[in-house]
Amino acid sequence: MSLQSTDQVADLITRIRNAVMVGKNEILVPTSKLKAGVVDVLVKNGYIANCEAIDGTPRGMLKVTIHEAGTNAKINEITKVSKPGRRVYSSADDIPTIKSGRGLVIVSTSQGLMTGREAKKNRLGGEILVKVW
Repeated sequence: MSLQSTDQVADLITRIRNAVMVGKNEILVPTSKLKAGVVDVLVKNGYIANCEAIDGTPRGMLKVTIHEAGTNAKINEITKVSKPGRRVYSSADDIPTIKSGRGLVIVSTSQGLMTGREAKKNRLGGEILVKVW
């Protein structure tokens, strides 16, 4: 297994999606600032239970707890919206709502990663990274 990935967020999303499908509650992912930011937004919004950074050589790892043992995952579907071949940008007025507000999008703005709801409130547009519900 290579630690280097072309699209770091897509790798993270795929690992989370695969773990949810097979019923795993924890995964280990090579760390980066972008991955940590995406997982942090998911933790704050209750889609993931916990995230812990583990130092190591040559690279640290993120230990992502998707759900507590004995409970079901709160993620039904998680997809990458903006891809290396087709970036998706949106103004503050055009940020999509997912499942009538029951889901969320993660937007990369000039002030960091935030949910679509927060970006609309702060009148910030940006690159739409992840859609989850």
